Amino acid sequence: MVFVARADVVTLSEAKGPEMNATRDVAPWIERMARVGYTAKGILYLTIGYLAAKAGLGRGGSITDTGGAMRQVKGASLGQPLLLVIAAGLLGYAGWRLVEAITDPERRGTDLKGILMRAGFAARGIFHAGLGLTAFRLALGQGGGASGSQAPHWTAQAFQIPGGQLLVGIAALWIGGYGLYQFYRAWSSKVRRHLQLAELSARAQRWVLGLSRFGVAARGVVFCLIGVFLAQAALRHDPAQAGGVRESLRALEEKGQWPFVVVAMGLMAYGVYQLVHARYRNIRVA
Repeated sequence: MVFVARADVVTLSEAKGPEMNATRDVAPWIERMARVGYTAKGILYLTIGYLAAKAGLGRGGSITDTGGAMRQVKGASLGQPLLLVIAAGLLGYAGWRLVEAITDPERRGTDLKGILMRAGFAARGIFHAGLGLTAFRLALGQGGGASGSQAPHWTAQAFQIPGGQLLVGIAALWIGGYGLYQFYRAWSSKVRRHLQLAELSARAQRWVLGLSRFGVAARGVVFCLIGVFLAQAALRHDPAQAGGVRESLRALEEKGQWPFVVVAMGLMAYGVYQLVHARYRNIRVA
């Protein structure tokens, strides 16, 4: 599936001078990399959801996370070059989020809400930069994509600093709250915010939005469980209680086949949602 970059970047065309010319020069590059990044995220979520759904239906598959999805991609035909593209896309996506946090193209402002939202963009940028570097290392045969969850490791590191237990608790609240917000986002108009779907038929738009809502809600379930695991780690001062996507899916599997399969299929739908963003999102840089 090929996604053609769209010239949806908004620039201040009236402005003059070398600074604005530099913005116009860099904006299309950032936009294209952001679209490749959305495509990369879509591939990874589709892989995670597909493998989990197969496992839930007893047709092979496995329960994995982002690192495991990267290893699956590398093992496929032409996997190494595809993984390099994914790595570049994730780094491009990270760069766009960091630029978004700094330049504030949507005018979030400098009040508390605006600062928190921009800080969230920066955090996403840093996180996806880490994923991109991991993908590069794995593609080049330098490790990366470790098979074990990294959540206990980073939780243990947090416990080593003063106030670390409190910080882990705050992180648990933030992640769990973000998961709950995904449910609201799934059923509100926010799910289509930034998407330019006018060129699609009304029926196609309904299908796209329906899959998108399903996917966002499924991802919300996973984030809520990650928040619960992290809260347990904070309350018990036990980093082994922390968990990520893989542990969340395993917990769902223990609840029964169909809750697990439904969420797994939802993660596939979220992958489709990312591919929709790769094609139809209005990306602003300045």
